[in-house]
Amino acid sequence: MEELARAAKAASRRLARMSTAEKNDVLLAAAREIRARNAELLSANAEDVRAAAGRTPAFIDRLKLDVEKTARGVEEVAALPDPVGEVRDFAKRPNGLDIKRMRVPLGVIAIIYESRPGVTADAAALCLKSGNAPILRGGKEALRTNRLLAACFPKDLVFFVDDPDREAVKRLVKLDRYIDLVIPRGGPELTRAVRAESSIAVLSHDKGVCHVYVHADADPKMAEAIALNAKVERPGVCNAMETLLIHKDFDRNPLLAALEKAGVELRVDRDFDEEFLDLILSVRVVRSLDEAIAHIEAHGTGLAEAIVTKDQAVAERFLKEVDAGAVYWNASTRFTDGGEFGLGAEMGISTQKIHARGPVALEGLTCEKFVVRGSGQVRDSKRLT
Repeated sequence: MEELARAAKAASRRLARMSTAEKNDVLLAAAREIRARNAELLSANAEDVRAAAGRTPAFIDRLKLDVEKTARGVEEVAALPDPVGEVRDFAKRPNGLDIKRMRVPLGVIAIIYESRPGVTADAAALCLKSGNAPILRGGKEALRTNRLLAACFPKDLVFFVDDPDREAVKRLVKLDRYIDLVIPRGGPELTRAVRAESSIAVLSHDKGVCHVYVHADADPKMAEAIALNAKVERPGVCNAMETLLIHKDFDRNPLLAALEKAGVELRVDRDFDEEFLDLILSVRVVRSLDEAIAHIEAHGTGLAEAIVTKDQAVAERFLKEVDAGAVYWNASTRFTDGGEFGLGAEMGISTQKIHARGPVALEGLTCEKFVVRGSGQVRDSKRLT
């Protein structure tokens, strides 16, 4: 494992020097290779899906690979603006120093993920475009698919941990001499385990307990459309609604009937901290906007929250006061996604507040350094500052 990390560190220095055109060429070649291996990838993915027989429909859905969508995702990352080398003004000091900020890669990023094989290509593409060397460690349930997808990228730039043993993760997250950031992408157990074991900074994606609050004056048809989309369209993803909050003065019966007709199991006044990832929904009637916000504060995980209302003042309060990576007025939480935000693919949705928050894409995989230009200035040691 240490040898792999050492090779990734060397690759990160090479990537940091590559031009945008060179990085794009690598990505476009990888997209062509993914398409060329279509039959091979589908066969491997079918084996992974068969091996998961008996798991929930939501789990199987996450495990399936769309080869064309995966290849297009890599091409979309290639088409995005390159954040590396971007310079912005900071200050011109009285002593003549010209200080600017330059965006630079983080270095080596270890991505530890479960079930979704498409993450292999998304993570590799985003890391390469942002000048970082990725170390990819997917879950054993998608090992066949992940192995083939990783092989579509240059093996001297993208590093795949072909070891399903959990001990491999424990060894990986201790290599702080070579790795600059760890990103766990999976269930809460994975995130907790990585946080507990890692000696490297962790950018984590917590579970998604997302809410939709329907205010008293909400348009009934809009409320129904948003709630159905947020819960039913794809219930096994982190940006799906898990709790529906309804103002006491809103006529809730038609809305709840529509959800039940769509196959949703309603759990009234319970299980508010559960991420079901299934056609199960917690429901609570609240007396006010304040009560809705207090509920979200108590039970939300900071991923995405939405309000349905005609009242702009109510909506603006919700948008300002609700603490989450993405907040919505009259729109579904399902839009919380790098592609939907125009960011291309994403590494995940950060529920933290340090460095990056919400969908993490190219900019979230870089940091800034100060670039200072002078003309011979030296600091006067007699000055207090």
